[in-house]
Amino acid sequence: MTQVHPPLPLALLLVLTLSGCAFGPTGEAPAMPRPDHYAAQATPADVGPEGARQRFVLGQRAVPQWWQAYGSPELSAWVEEALRNNHSLAQAERNLASARLQLRAQIDQSLWPSVDAVGQAQRQRALGLPNIGPTTNLYNVFAGQIRASYTFDLFGTERYANAATAAQVDAQSYQFDAARRALVANVVISAINAAALRVQVSDTERLVALAEADASEVQRRAELGAASQDDLLAARANAQSLRASLPGLQAQWLAARHALAVLMGRTPDQAPADLDLASLRLPAEVPLAVPSELLRQRPDILAADAALKVAAAQQAQATAEMFPSLSISASFGQSGFTWPKATGAAGAVWGLGASLTQPLFHGGALRSMSEAAEQAYLAAEANYRQTVLNAFQNVADSLVALSHDADAQTAAAAARQASEQGWRNAQRRVALGAVPISAARSGERQYLNAHLSEARATASRLNATATLFQAMGVSLEAAPATSPTTAPQAAQP
Repeated sequence: MTQVHPPLPLALLLVLTLSGCAFGPTGEAPAMPRPDHYAAQATPADVGPEGARQRFVLGQRAVPQWWQAYGSPELSAWVEEALRNNHSLAQAERNLASARLQLRAQIDQSLWPSVDAVGQAQRQRALGLPNIGPTTNLYNVFAGQIRASYTFDLFGTERYANAATAAQVDAQSYQFDAARRALVANVVISAINAAALRVQVSDTERLVALAEADASEVQRRAELGAASQDDLLAARANAQSLRASLPGLQAQWLAARHALAVLMGRTPDQAPADLDLASLRLPAEVPLAVPSELLRQRPDILAADAALKVAAAQQAQATAEMFPSLSISASFGQSGFTWPKATGAAGAVWGLGASLTQPLFHGGALRSMSEAAEQAYLAAEANYRQTVLNAFQNVADSLVALSHDADAQTAAAAARQASEQGWRNAQRRVALGAVPISAARSGERQYLNAHLSEARATASRLNATATLFQAMGVSLEAAPATSPTTAPQAAQP
């Protein structure tokens, strides 16, 4: 007895349906290592001396409005203004809204049939039949129809396309959140840098004044024969060298203020006044998410995960396009060669149709597209793995920087305190006439240099804290809404 085999597409459909096999990968993120600690060395429980100590709270969720921990109402107001008025952020938000609307349009178009009203009026001249009647015919055609068509998504081609677009919107949503967080960090860091540079400019201006006072004293001594010409030249060179460093500092300070103004949506001439660096409070507690939670908080990791789902859906779509597609169409209307006949009962026209298309030969294009989609998925998977490793490195570098900046600030503060005490002692000795006034200037110069180092170290520690807050991502409770349609995790035929 001869066994009759079903057609190949039907057989494949039967096998796939019975086995429950998907047309593509699930898009689930691959398993990643869970390190015990981020950096090469274990994370300390706290850093900094008493009075300026910071504690790392392991397992605490990210702080949504972490900039408020600096205790500066001005800084908080600047951040809120930037979130409202930054034009690059507004552009990203509008692009995200547009992507969501395009997704909705794509889904609606795939779920519902298309219905169109068509009206037609034509005047035509056509050749007549040879030796019968006139050589040409001149006539009018009037027609009005309602046409409907629908394509059945038998193998999920449209559904996979919708899933890919939905995941793309998810990725764009996470990228928008990353842009918001980057904007906040840039505002905080720019404000801190501007405040620190203002201190450096002020101290350097005073150092220039002290150096010029020293040069004037050496000149008077040289005129009296108590100092050599070389001493005078050295004093003048020192004063001019300090003065030469001042324009660069002033340019950096103004550039930081200009950058802050633009981030806030202002013109550079409307830059806000500088913060008082000493008034900024060092956040006492810094959240430190465990690696497993970091994967669910960092926008860049979430965006890479969404990109993986995009690639999975596109691979399934490329496979589904090798299977049959079924479309139906219908039309109903009135037609005729004259207007009265076109609108009368005799002019009624209608049509029904169905088409089943099975790709047979496309020169290997469909197979190549499916294989290309598979390679794109593997690339997205590698990108996810690298993004996670980069995130771990970012957190590790931020922790190490903050720890070392705390040590540097501690040493700089101790040096500033010692030099300040030495300067005060020199001032008292000058007042008693025990030492010349140049000794007080020397003590003040040492103090100013130490104060400059402390300002840099303080700004570096404040910035490193902001960077670590940024590296932790956003808490799950404060995460923004993503796309209106969730991509299917497992694409089934």
